[in-house]
Amino acid sequence: MSRIVIDEDRCKGCGLCTQACPHNLVRISNRFNAKGYRPAELVDPEGRCVGCANCATMCPDVAIVVYRTRREKAAREQTPVVG
Repeated sequence: MSRIVIDEDRCKGCGLCTQACPHNLVRISNRFNAKGYRPAELVDPEGRCVGCANCATMCPDVAIVVYRTRREKAAREQTPVVG
């Protein structure tokens, strides 16, 4: 299982992470942070986040951290990449 943590105080709500998520699990919140921006939030009640880190890569404010379990990480390393 993977998850992301968004530092809402750093997020300016640019929406790049929402566009980068292949499963549409990140959205812009309806609430405001301390700086007056609507930050991004993870909407993943079913645990579908695969930890691809596209959201974190796209974030210009470095406000997203991706956490993966060790089991997932090992499975990714054993999966052959064709190309």
